[in-house]
Amino acid sequence: MINGKQRRYLKQIAQETPATVYIGVNGLTENIKKEIENGFEAREIVKVKLQNGAALDPKEVANELAEEMGAEFVQAIGKVFVLYRESKDNKTIVLPR
Repeated sequence: MINGKQRRYLKQIAQETPATVYIGVNGLTENIKKEIENGFEAREIVKVKLQNGAALDPKEVANELAEEMGAEFVQAIGKVFVLYRESKDNKTIVLPR
């Protein structure tokens, strides 16, 4: 569980990070989940954007994914949301206490 200070730090990192995963008309597929999983291991922070054709609520999808993947929900703005999970092998982000 991350605290407010850590969440603020992750929001700063996410602001500079481009969206790496896009969810389209097909919604949340297994390939999308695999891509997010790869993103966690490579960068620890994943920014997901819902395309115009996706009829999903960003906060609902973000919370569902966070729970399913053992990640932390960082923020959702418009059709973009950010998730964080510490990498097992490639730790790059050091959270403040």
